[in-house]
Amino acid sequence: MKDMPSIDREKCQACGLCVSICNCGALVMSGNNVKVMDASNCGWCTLCELVCPYGAISCPFEIVVERDPGPE
Repeated sequence: MKDMPSIDREKCQACGLCVSICNCGALVMSGNNVKVMDASNCGWCTLCELVCPYGAISCPFEIVVERDPGPE
């Protein structure tokens, strides 16, 4: 299973910005809380982490892009 966005409950103010920016449906509002609904839907874009004004979301994965070495 791949890593998922992690939500710090102490920092989260349930403003919903992360849910509204998540095009994958990985995050949802559940009552007055944000929760990871389906981590397998996460597209690893990290937009939820970037948009959170409270720093409550961390994405514990790293996106690595390999360069094409070109023709040999």
